[in-house]
Amino acid sequence: MAFGIAYNAALKLCTILLYAEGFRAEKTLQHYRTIQTLPLILGQERRGDADYLDTCRSKRNIAEYDRTGAVSAGEAQELLTFVEELREDVRRWLEVRHGELV
Repeated sequence: MAFGIAYNAALKLCTILLYAEGFRAEKTLQHYRTIQTLPLILGQERRGDADYLDTCRSKRNIAEYDRTGAVSAGEAQELLTFVEELREDVRRWLEVRHGELV
């Protein structure tokens, strides 16, 4: 459950970036497409972060739809820590690029 909540927070942060730039993800593969915009907006040095979130997307799908126990407490904590750092990065980016939204 904690993993799913943290994943949804990460997805929302990526959505904020996308919407702030005036875009919306296509409905087909919406989560995937939203996550893939992370390096396009924040810079290619974030490619690894997008890959990590895509792995989390797959794990979340398994945990949500296929079987319980697919994600460990450690994985949930790792994602939560990642999300906290991403939130700060998105906030700083918004302040610089779209201060009117902060």
